[in-house]
Amino acid sequence: MGTIRSIDPANGAELAAFEEDNAAVVEHKLAMAAAAVPLLSAAGWNARAAWMRTAADLLESEIETVSMLITKEMGKPIAQSRAEVAKSAHAMRFYADNAEQFLTGRTLENPGAVNASSAGTRFDPLGVILAVMPWNYPLWQVVRFAAPALMAGNAGVLKHASNVPQSAVYIGGLFTRAGFPEGSFSSLLISSRRVADVVRDPRVTAVTLTGSEGAGRSIAATAGDALKKVVLELGGSDPFIVMPSADIDAAVETAIKARMTNNGQACINAKRFIVQADIYDEFTRKFTERMSSLVIGDPSDPATEIGPLATESGRREIIELVEDARAKGANIIAADSDNERASGWYFTPTAVTGLTPEMRLWSEEAFGPVASLYQAADLNEALKIANGLEFGLGSAFWSTDTDEIDRAVRELQAGAVFVNGMTISYPELPFGGIKRSGYGRELSMEGIREFCNLKTVWVA
Repeated sequence: MGTIRSIDPANGAELAAFEEDNAAVVEHKLAMAAAAVPLLSAAGWNARAAWMRTAADLLESEIETVSMLITKEMGKPIAQSRAEVAKSAHAMRFYADNAEQFLTGRTLENPGAVNASSAGTRFDPLGVILAVMPWNYPLWQVVRFAAPALMAGNAGVLKHASNVPQSAVYIGGLFTRAGFPEGSFSSLLISSRRVADVVRDPRVTAVTLTGSEGAGRSIAATAGDALKKVVLELGGSDPFIVMPSADIDAAVETAIKARMTNNGQACINAKRFIVQADIYDEFTRKFTERMSSLVIGDPSDPATEIGPLATESGRREIIELVEDARAKGANIIAADSDNERASGWYFTPTAVTGLTPEMRLWSEEAFGPVASLYQAADLNEALKIANGLEFGLGSAFWSTDTDEIDRAVRELQAGAVFVNGMTISYPELPFGGIKRSGYGRELSMEGIREFCNLKTVWVA
């Protein structure tokens, strides 16, 4: 077994180290998860809701400790870490309040039509669900799966990203501390090469993954071979379209937030800014001026808006994308900053113009604070650029013209369209993508139903 290390991306210092779970420990956790499923079902809605609310209370009571853990482990500015913790607690309470309603089946008003005295549907839990989660929202990504899964009566096992083991240990114990039966939710401290064996384990009934396209393909292939359901939320290169009727200042401010939140490391960050030609120069000037004002520094400092990238390899990949574009003729506009540091994985917020299809940045996802700016002659060209990639997660459209808005909502090829705003995940709304951004949905009623058996019930 190897060692899983937690490294501070601001300075490269080791924060903690954990030995991988050996085969016996993995076996114990899977056995406990399987044993917890009938206990969760027998407990009923009210007990599960009470445990979930207790988990939310615990999380909120520990917000400062957990927020700093997230910030130290993956570099998120502390204000954003606090917001992530608060959002996670909100989602727990949302499902505690709404799960029973979401999973109430229907009864046919005229059962005689199917030769029955009564007939309808019900939702039953599938069993043990494996979650393979990323590091960029080390708490929220897990909770948005765990809260609905547990409230539905499923048990969960988590394989978290290897660079956030402290977060994995924390969330792995939270629900048991809140009163859920032991084994209801736990973290597997294993390397990615051991995940396939867990997917194949007969006690695991379904899998959910948030991560890269490559990871999604691998997990989907293994689960498909075992005929197990999968929900995939993969990469994105979300378009952010701005038309002349939009409020340019508001669009610029939102665009900066949409691109730079989480140090630019989110699947639903806006990454491609497609601006109509008449306002392109004004938008670009204001965008780059605002970008240059961002405070770069120690992510534990409340004043910091941009911290380090989470991994050294992630920083290297961003550099390679930008340098490829530069070598092929793009214009690179870097924010003025003094972030040349002796240590840490920082990258200066950067805008790139003059992009062409032969540049990698045109078609690949940039996971860091790099914005691609495109000029479009009209709405036709803007939509063509927006839909020109095989990603389809989120999108944003800025206009006050109702005809333009109606067309954009109808034609944008994405799992979500946000009008005069930025793509955000809410517990109240379903979340997911199309094309190479994955399939299935998380959150809201649709998300909790993903890991349930929709059972038809017919009584003679």
